[in-house]
Amino acid sequence: MGDQLSRDISALKEARKTKDVIVMGELWDEATSVKHHKKKIILVLSAMRHFAEALKKDGWRVDYQKLDDENAVKSFSALVKRAVKKHRPATLVVTEPSERRVRQEVEAFKKTLSIDVDIRADDRFIASHDDFSQWAEGRKQLRMEYFYREMRRKTGLLMEGDKPTGGAWNYDKENRKPASADLFMPAPKAFKPDRITSDVIDLVQTKFADHFGDAEPFRYAVTRKEAVKALDHFISKALPRFGDFQDAMLTGERFLYHSALSAYINIGLLDPLEVCQRAENAYLSGDAPINAVEGFIRQIIGWREYVRGHYWRGGENYVRQNYFENRRKLPAFYWSGDTDMACMREAIEQTREDAYAHHIQRLMVTGLFAMLAGVEPYDVHEWYLIVYFDAFEWVEAPNVIGMSQYADGGALGSKPYAASGAYINRMSDYCKTCRYAVTKKSEEGACPFNALYWDFLARNEMKLKDNPRLSQMYRTWAKMEKGTKLSYRAHARATLEKLDAGERI
Repeated sequence: MGDQLSRDISALKEARKTKDVIVMGELWDEATSVKHHKKKIILVLSAMRHFAEALKKDGWRVDYQKLDDENAVKSFSALVKRAVKKHRPATLVVTEPSERRVRQEVEAFKKTLSIDVDIRADDRFIASHDDFSQWAEGRKQLRMEYFYREMRRKTGLLMEGDKPTGGAWNYDKENRKPASADLFMPAPKAFKPDRITSDVIDLVQTKFADHFGDAEPFRYAVTRKEAVKALDHFISKALPRFGDFQDAMLTGERFLYHSALSAYINIGLLDPLEVCQRAENAYLSGDAPINAVEGFIRQIIGWREYVRGHYWRGGENYVRQNYFENRRKLPAFYWSGDTDMACMREAIEQTREDAYAHHIQRLMVTGLFAMLAGVEPYDVHEWYLIVYFDAFEWVEAPNVIGMSQYADGGALGSKPYAASGAYINRMSDYCKTCRYAVTKKSEEGACPFNALYWDFLARNEMKLKDNPRLSQMYRTWAKMEKGTKLSYRAHARATLEKLDAGERI
């Protein structure tokens, strides 16, 4: 499948060049399950074509369908049924799909095909489904920090016997520095499209013209060789300062010290453990500090594994959860970037052009505004699934439904990530050029985040007042004068009415 582009995938572990056939297909149903960003479709299709060509050159028999082939089928089921009829195999071997929707389709093969179907675990992950279930069993609260420690022990990464290297499990307190524009920030390694990628770009421009986002310029890696070069570049150029500034945001600096490797890991061009070991080696050789390396490794063997466990544990209705009962439609400017809020405009325009924004732009700008404004969580989830090049439902849905929107009521995170404009001002330079004043609270020209923040806390007080991590904020709210409270809520109401009327914010 398009996110299984690894020679080491479990479905290929015992494959034989002399007898077996590898079936791959570009499928309309997958490209349009949601209206994916053009660059995301280009990335996956080009990487699939390059992977298939590499397999053929290595002597494998590959039955490959291009999206625009004559008589191309649209679904996995149709592709497999045609391949079974053509090749008459004894067994179909497949690595388990990463998403529930596709998993159900593949499970159905056991009933609809007249051959054996061998669905194998995806062992690119450190924690199996059983591993996560056993860890979660009996716990009142599932917290990533404790799961992450288990992953450290299991992998041996940054460990000295039973103790964490450096004496601490987590160096996050050192990783919250705001960045300044005079820093040298290396861009991720870029690659020039070859003939295969150029053909895919033309295909996407034609077939998916109405999809969100810009197709060009396209600079992402589409082969294992390119992805390794991108990893090398990050380790040597950006990792040493990744930790310090991983939460920072700067106008015009879209990547800062972030790796932008997530999509390559998610589709199989890079192995997650390999990436972590490279980062660990940089620390051991003295080329990167512990706070940077630990923070980077935690994102992969901690958070990435943790959200995957939540996705499968959450059940079929996980993406439909709506703890705050939010019903507002996603504002139109999430697609256009047509807003006077500088932070939102910067994140959305970047997303449209690059299919990328780093985790703080996602969580504490676009995600934060949606939660404060009371947007329907499923709509937010679908937007993230569409617009980002690394978004596959297993990793995107828990990050949005659980972390960003707190729509699961705290199953994943210990509190909603609510904040006023002060947070964005502290971690970015966006507020300097914004039409709205972050220092104003509820008067004319005030940053919309300020009033929306207090309005969010007020309207959800019955659900959140007993959360110990919000107790200070509710004490502050309780001490406010009645007139101040009314002013905040009136300003928030006016902003939300503008949203509902489709007026520019």
